[in-house]
Amino acid sequence: MTKQEILTHLPYQKPFLFVDEILEVDENSIKGTFTFHKDLYFYEGHFKDYPVTPGVILTETMAQIGLACLGAYLMAPSELVVMMTSSKIDFLRPVFPSEKVTVTSKKNYYRFNKLSCNVVMENEAGEVVCKGEIAGMSMVKPHG
Repeated sequence: MTKQEILTHLPYQKPFLFVDEILEVDENSIKGTFTFHKDLYFYEGHFKDYPVTPGVILTETMAQIGLACLGAYLMAPSELVVMMTSSKIDFLRPVFPSEKVTVTSKKNYYRFNKLSCNVVMENEAGEVVCKGEIAGMSMVKPHG
């Protein structure tokens, strides 16, 4: 599966798609980017007069790139559903509107359709924004 094909298999669409590009992928790791454009819906209220990307959105971005994209590559399904089952994330720096981040994910294990990864998000200066472990179950979407 190509890097671009991975994106077509994700079960997300704008405004809840937080993957712009896959830079690298193999059976053990993935690396991708996303830019948090200043007009994204959540900046209107988080925080008043000082917009900051919510931690839950940073976690979702890491899950989409580091878990869902890698899961799509490993499964190569036509319709993928990934459900995050656990996360342990340390937040170290804020992410502001217009910032581009890079997410790198390394597979801990993939068995019985459960994928566990160590994930790191960095800003354009190469500073670690957040890091941790994310796990989820992957399956092909049932038809019906």
